[in-house]
Amino acid sequence: MNQKIFWRLSGPGALFLVIFLLVPLITILVFSFWRTESYTMIADWNLDNYIRLLTDKTYLTFLMRSLVMATVVSLVSLVFSWPIAFFIARYGGKYKIILLLLTSAPFLTGEVLRVTALQQILGPLGLINMTLNNFGIEPIEALMYSNTSSAIGLTYLWVPFMVLAIYLSLLNFDFDLLEVAKVNGAKSWSAFWEITWPLNKIGTAIGVVLVFVPTLASSITSKFLGGPNGALYGNILTNQFGSTGTWALGSAMGVVLFFVSILVLLVVWRLVGDLRRSGISIKGGARL
Repeated sequence: MNQKIFWRLSGPGALFLVIFLLVPLITILVFSFWRTESYTMIADWNLDNYIRLLTDKTYLTFLMRSLVMATVVSLVSLVFSWPIAFFIARYGGKYKIILLLLTSAPFLTGEVLRVTALQQILGPLGLINMTLNNFGIEPIEALMYSNTSSAIGLTYLWVPFMVLAIYLSLLNFDFDLLEVAKVNGAKSWSAFWEITWPLNKIGTAIGVVLVFVPTLASSITSKFLGGPNGALYGNILTNQFGSTGTWALGSAMGVVLFFVSILVLLVVWRLVGDLRRSGISIKGGARL
């Protein structure tokens, strides 16, 4: 391709990424080494913000809570998404696209509206607890402004991403391999673990990233469903740019969150690289 044509085609997109992605990231990185005083950014270069984040147990607790939440939500989403994606890919027939779009139906509304709807189901005066109360049963406290309700809400929000990633992976999978395995005496569950799962680990890994990273930075869901006791790292980060006005500390928190996300991506990249080198093949004899 002619070099001039290449730059004409790629230039606008590259410029957009530089202006609206790279420059803001660099700005946040610079601010993280400054300090805030009376809602004013002061260019006093130091490591105080990072020292505070790495030594203050409060911030470490919220970071660990978010990591645990992201891990749990990713695992739960994985358990729910695999059967859905497998069913659509194998039995969806000409309705595959329609069924896949139905899993994304919640995205036809905004995130705040979806979370608010969940609040009306899980909250103290929500549908579940009000129904239990009518039958003389004590309400389920785990659903009332807790980490459990936040996990349910986050799983509900991100499951479609996991389903999409696994479904796209299964499009290249030869389901006849399962029939061959059964003919040779393999049980359905054994065939899944020994054939379907290994050949679709990459799609699964991508789905985990698509769920893990946004959960790690989540703030709206935990604010509406988690309440004071279910606050996550994202909620504390948001406060730095809002009520407390400590932008420098908030920038440092954002940098920490960014590098944790990059670490997760590197782990997934290493996993995908190992699978590519393992020589596993897919339909048509193509190597992964």
